[in-house]
Amino acid sequence: MGQLAYIQHKDKVVDAGSRFSHVMAIALDPRTNYREGVIRCITSREGDVAVSGFIDRSELHKARKGSGEGFNIGEKLAVKNEEIIIGGLKGDLDFIGLEDPDIWIDEKQGLMHLYFTLPLLDFADPIKNRIHLGHAVGKDFDSLVMTEPVLMHDSVGCAKELSVAPLNKVGIRLNLVESSKEENDFPYSVVRVAIAEDMNKRWKFGPIVFHPKERAIPWIGGHASPGPLFPKSFIDIGEGKAVGLMNGREANQRVGTEIKYGTFSVGLFIYDYEKGLIDWVSPEPFIRDTEAKTITFASQFVETTDGKGLLYAHVDDSFVRAYTLSADSIRSLLPPNL
Repeated sequence: MGQLAYIQHKDKVVDAGSRFSHVMAIALDPRTNYREGVIRCITSREGDVAVSGFIDRSELHKARKGSGEGFNIGEKLAVKNEEIIIGGLKGDLDFIGLEDPDIWIDEKQGLMHLYFTLPLLDFADPIKNRIHLGHAVGKDFDSLVMTEPVLMHDSVGCAKELSVAPLNKVGIRLNLVESSKEENDFPYSVVRVAIAEDMNKRWKFGPIVFHPKERAIPWIGGHASPGPLFPKSFIDIGEGKAVGLMNGREANQRVGTEIKYGTFSVGLFIYDYEKGLIDWVSPEPFIRDTEAKTITFASQFVETTDGKGLLYAHVDDSFVRAYTLSADSIRSLLPPNL
């Protein structure tokens, strides 16, 4: 599945170079024609990304379009009030840096909202870990002010990897986030609804709408994380419905005392953003990078010309690649009864 529906670009869009060990998770500002954004830069890595327990310490840095398709990594993103907000949350936990940025623009107010994973860890007792969906707002990257997280780690699990949904008929966004759920065999990454009456204030968790253990789809049998939703100008399947990209990982395996992860790929899904329901997830993956040893993970979609777009995804949590997508080809992979 998928070889006729996308074109993998040859070169890397962003490589770590000599400044960082790895780079990943680019998010771009549409107001700059997607020429400026932020990217997660790994300052140190302990362990193997294919085995549970690895630790990446991160910084968010500015990224700017260079010559050709590539982006250049700039200075570290400065967010006002970061120390105050994180200091009030961390207690005895270890803050390992901001991760996984997503940008949403409030066009009416002329404001940028930056959402990110805010991880606070206890290495001796991981059950105490607290992973929140953080938030900052400002006119641009130079004026961002951090607020309290919009979603806090709760009794079910964490909050990260935002997928912003369109407004529904009652003026609420039933966004999607990756969360976590401990089961008897393994911990799972699940998709939960995040109810946002105001994108600038605290949200509420809704139900789990995709649990890999319950759906039993092999390519997404262990971990699920919502990716970008396509705009209706790219692919329109009717009122209240959107097609999107889902990041999924095969089921965990226990090898001795370690939990080994399966392959992470990019698939397709259909989301009913009026009801907050995932109607369908592709039975097979859509994109697997030819260089990936274990991870292909979608982070940013940019519509380019009529019926075409660019997807930016990171490979093995190490570099970013672009892929050309075709709306017509994607539509051919969707259920026929739409």
